[in-house]
Amino acid sequence: MGDAVLIGLGAMIGAGIFAALAPAARAAGSGLLLGLALAGVVAYCNATSSARLAARYPASGGTYVYGRERLGEFWGYLAGWAFVVGKTASCAAMALTVAAYAWPGHEHAVAVAAVVALTALNYTGVRKSARLTRVVVAIVLAALAAVVTACLTGASAEGARLSIGQDATASGVLQAAGLLFFAFAGYARVATLGEEVRDPARTIPRAISLAVAITLVVYACVAVAVLSVLGPDRLAQAADPLAEAVRAAGAPALAPVVRVGAAVAALGSLLALILGISRTTLAMARDRHLPRPLAAVHPRFGVPHRAELAVGAVIAVAAATVDLRGAIGFSSFGVLAYYAIANAAAHTLTRAEGRPPRIVTVLGLVGCTVLALALPAASVVSGAAVLAVGAGVYGVRRSRARR
Repeated sequence: MGDAVLIGLGAMIGAGIFAALAPAARAAGSGLLLGLALAGVVAYCNATSSARLAARYPASGGTYVYGRERLGEFWGYLAGWAFVVGKTASCAAMALTVAAYAWPGHEHAVAVAAVVALTALNYTGVRKSARLTRVVVAIVLAALAAVVTACLTGASAEGARLSIGQDATASGVLQAAGLLFFAFAGYARVATLGEEVRDPARTIPRAISLAVAITLVVYACVAVAVLSVLGPDRLAQAADPLAEAVRAAGAPALAPVVRVGAAVAALGSLLALILGISRTTLAMARDRHLPRPLAAVHPRFGVPHRAELAVGAVIAVAAATVDLRGAIGFSSFGVLAYYAIANAAAHTLTRAEGRPPRIVTVLGLVGCTVLALALPAASVVSGAAVLAVGAGVYGVRRSRARR
C-alpha cells in the first residue's frame, strides 16, 4: 500500500502550493483558507466515492470504468474524455512549472525535456516510478517543512493576517476552491492502478483516504504559515509565494531550497499524472473509444507502452505551446466534471456493495458542479466546449455503429 499512497502524494503535493496558491489568493483574498477548506471537503467526498468504487471495480481506468458500469457507456466515456483531456492540460502545467523554477527563460524547452524523460521512466514499469516518487515526496515534504518552520518561528508572522475581512466574497471563495482543487486530484492516480497493485479491494480505498488526509494537513500548514507572513494581498501578487515568504520571514538562504522543492514537486506530479492518463487511455482503447493499438501491454514491463508514448507525445506538444495559467483553469474544469460523474456513480451503489453515506455522494456531486461553474469564465467556456466535442464524437461513433 505504501507505493500506492506515495503515487497519490506525488500527484497532489506540490501542485497546489507551487502553482495554484497565488491565483487562489487573488480570487479569495482573506478568504483563502475558507477556499482551501471547501476544496478539502469536496476532495474528501470525491476520494470516498472513488475509494468505494475502486474496491468494487479494481480495474485500470478509474471513473471511466465506474461510470460505464453504474451509469451507462456514455457517462463512462465522458468521464474518460474529461480525465484524459483535463489531465493532459495538468501535465503541461506541471512541466511548465518545473521549467519556470529550474531554468527561467527556457520554459518550453525544459518542459518538453521533462515530459520525454518521465515518459521513458514510466515505460519501464510502475515499480521504478514508485521508487522515484518516494524520493520526490521526501524532498518536497522536507522543503515545505523548512518553509513552515521559518515562517511560523520568524518575527514577521502575525496571526491577524489570517482573519477574514470584507474583501472575501462567496464567489471569490468558490473560485479559489475550484483552483485549489487542482491540487487535490492526485488520488485518482491510485484508483487507475487497479490492475497493478496487490489486493486492490483493500489497498486502494485505504491508500486514497490516507493520501488525501496527509495532503490536506500539509496544504493547511503551508497556507497558514505563508499567510501569516505575507498576508493575502502580498501573497496574491507573489510570483513565487513560498520563496517570497521565507525571504520576508528573514530566512533568504532558504529561497534556493524552495526553488528546488518546487521543481521536484512539479516533477513528482508530472510523473504520477502521466502514469494515470496512460491507464485511462488503455481502458478506453480496450473498449474502442480510442484507437485499438493503444490497448497493447508491454510483454516485459507489463505497462501500456503505446498509450504511454502517445500520451507523452501529446503532452510534449502542449508543453511547447500552451500558457500555464490557462492550463490550470482548463484542467480544473475537466477534473471536476470527472469527479462529478464518480459521485453520481457511487450514489448508485447498494449497501451490500459498500455504498458511501448518501450525504457524501450528494455533497461531492453538487460541490464539483458548483466549483466547476465558479471557475474563470474562459475556463468554463473552453472546458464545456471540449466536453461537448467529446459527446459529439461519441454520438457520431454510435450512429455509425448502428448502420
